[in-house]
Amino acid sequence: MKTLHLLRHAKSAWDEPGLSDRERGLNKRGKRDAPRMGEALSRRMAPMPVAVSPAVRAQRTLEGLCEGWPALADCEHVTDEDLYTFSSEDLFEWLLGRDDRQQSLFIIGHNPALTDLVNALARDDGLPNLPTAGYLELQLQIDRWQDMRQGCALIEFSLFPRQL
Repeated sequence: MKTLHLLRHAKSAWDEPGLSDRERGLNKRGKRDAPRMGEALSRRMAPMPVAVSPAVRAQRTLEGLCEGWPALADCEHVTDEDLYTFSSEDLFEWLLGRDDRQQSLFIIGHNPALTDLVNALARDDGLPNLPTAGYLELQLQIDRWQDMRQGCALIEFSLFPRQL
């Protein structure tokens, strides 16, 4: 069985109109929510490496998580260009290529890719929208990432900033 941890980046800032999409940082709420989510997740699971989109808002979300969950900062995180996507098909393909020695993966990425991926993998447990800084843990009924398919997952746990 494989475990997939998904976190949507925290709320992004729109106050600098000249910035490109990938250069936008976090707004006040995003800067508040990321550390709170890190602290809450630290009470639930052991720290692990995180694969994160190169977008500034995703990078700042990881920094905020580490602020609230200091042990997470000690893990080796990977910025992966392929995670700067809004397509669930791109994420699906990325996951199919993961090393099977990895039993768990933690991704910080973007919508609608994350919501659409969850709804494809966990059809019976789907959700209308993964909110900013929202976290989901999926249990995949597979032994190899290459065996991932629609409907192979169950949402094991969810945590959204509004619950904190």
